[in-house]
Amino acid sequence: MEEGILIKFYGGFYYVKAGDQLWECSLRGRFRNQKQNILAGDRVLITFRDEKTGVIEKILPRTSELNRPSVANVEQVLIVFALKNPDPDFLLLDRLLLISRQKNLPAAVIFNKADLATNDVATEILQTYQKAEYETILCSTKTGLGLADVGAVLKDKISVFTGPSGAGKSSLLNAVSSGLALKTGEVSQKIGRGKHTTRHVELLPLDFGGWVADTPGFSVLETPSISREELDDFFPEIGAYRGGCRFTSCVHHKEPDCAVKDAVAAGTIDPGRYQRYLHFLQEVTEQERRY
Repeated sequence: MEEGILIKFYGGFYYVKAGDQLWECSLRGRFRNQKQNILAGDRVLITFRDEKTGVIEKILPRTSELNRPSVANVEQVLIVFALKNPDPDFLLLDRLLLISRQKNLPAAVIFNKADLATNDVATEILQTYQKAEYETILCSTKTGLGLADVGAVLKDKISVFTGPSGAGKSSLLNAVSSGLALKTGEVSQKIGRGKHTTRHVELLPLDFGGWVADTPGFSVLETPSISREELDDFFPEIGAYRGGCRFTSCVHHKEPDCAVKDAVAAGTIDPGRYQRYLHFLQEVTEQERRY
C-alpha cells in the first residue's frame, strides 16, 4: 500500500495524489457500510489496480477537521477580506478568527484590493489586527503588493483559503500560483457582493509546494459553543488584561474595576474589536440560556 492525500471526489470516484501521480480510486465497501465520511485532505492508504486506478484501503487519523468547509488535516486558515468593493464586514472577520482559534488553527488575515483604499485606512485596519496578535498581509492583485508574502505563508502547508464572496480569493490564488486558472466573479454593483465562483471543496496544488482549499464564499456562521468566561481567550488583546480585573470571573461588560474597559478607554484595545467582543458575549450568553 502507498500513502497519498485525497484532493477531491465526485461521481463516486476519489482522486488521490500519491507520489507524482493522481490516482482515480474507489472506496472499499466496508467504509460505505460503516458510513464513515471521507474528506478532502484525508491521508489515505491505497492499493493499485492498474497504472491509473486504485482502491482506498485505509483512512489515516486526522490532525484536524473542519465542517464548513468540509476538509481534513488543515494546518492554517487564511482569511481574505477586501478593503473596498465590498467594504469589510469586521463582525464576520472576527467570527472567522474566533472559529479558527476554537479549532486550534493558526490564522492569518489577508486584506486584498489595497489599491482601492487609502494608506491611512489600510494602516489603521492592519494595526488593529496586529495588536490582536494576528499575522496580517496587505495585498493587491492589481499592483502585486504582498503577493510574495502570501506565497511564503502558503508554502509547504495545507491551508484553507476563506472569506466572503467578492473578496478576491480566486484572483489572489491565480496571482500567487501559476496554472490554477480558477474562475473569478465580479462584485455585483446592485447588492455589493461577489458571485459564488467556487462550488465544492478541492485541494489545489501550489507550484511552490503546499495545498490550498479554495472554498465557497459565505456570509453567515454560527458562534462556536463556548462559555462566557472563555470568550476573552478568543480575543488575545482582551484576554491579556484578565488578571488586572477586580473579579476573576469578570466578563468585561458591566463589572466595576475592569482592566479591559480601562484599556478600551485608554485606546490600548481597539473599541471596534471590544464592541464585537460584546456582540459575541451576548450570543454565547443566549446559547447558555437555551442549552
